Amino acid sequence: MSYPDATIAASQPRIGIMTVEGRRAKTQREPRRQLPRQPAWITVDCGQTRRECFVLDVSPGGAKITTDVAIADTDRFELVLVPNHPKRQPCQIVWRRGNTYGIKFLS
Repeated sequence: MSYPDATIAASQPRIGIMTVEGRRAKTQREPRRQLPRQPAWITVDCGQTRRECFVLDVSPGGAKITTDVAIADTDRFELVLVPNHPKRQPCQIVWRRGNTYGIKFLS
């Protein structure tokens, strides 16, 4: 038996649809708390020099900050969230978009 459209169908590309059974596992993210540009300070020299930055959001593992201070992607620094408080959180840059940085807190 011959089909008249067989030569036309054979010459056209085939489009396949891939289906996935089951649900995709969700990646659990840390809870984030958005802040209204809370002022904070960056220090790279054990607290001797402080540069102002603003915390946009924070989670237990890191934060998103913005600053006019140029920070090298390889720099480790300390973040001071409360002025004149001895606690400084060691940090490392994870990503950067312009003057906005994603940082992770180091233990």
